[in-house]
Amino acid sequence: MTTLTDELSHPEAQRLLRDAPLLRLGYNGSDGTPRVIPIGYFWNGGELVICTATTSPKTRALAQRPQVAVSIDEGATPMDSKAVLIRGTAALETVDGVPEEYIAGARKVMPPEQIPAFEAACAQMYEQMVRITITPAWARFFDFGAGRLPEFLERMAREAQRR
Repeated sequence: MTTLTDELSHPEAQRLLRDAPLLRLGYNGSDGTPRVIPIGYFWNGGELVICTATTSPKTRALAQRPQVAVSIDEGATPMDSKAVLIRGTAALETVDGVPEEYIAGARKVMPPEQIPAFEAACAQMYEQMVRITITPAWARFFDFGAGRLPEFLERMAREAQRR
């Protein structure tokens, strides 16, 4: 049985957590229906951090229902597909100004020379932001080309080999 630490410490999982530009955040909206949104993030080594406007619909929804699911993935074909799946609970904190994690997430996708102007624009736009911290309670890393498959597919493959 793999553990949360086993899954998240795999070198390819660490690379995706650190370097992927976006994650897909699944949560229940204020009306109770599911949502999945792509959003920038920062991995601090133990938690995912997302920053957003205080007026964001996801802020209200997560305050009511903090359970989330996350997918961070890459690959254009099934054989080169890799994904880190995480389930956890979101904690919300309203902070003054622009959190460093917001800028750190932008550094993954912007040239270094554009960061100062981006920081200045954000400082003018946001008096406050909401820092959403997602603590993983469950995680799984899949690397389909390397044979790290969902458990049900691994079981099916073993059974097929026995035939």
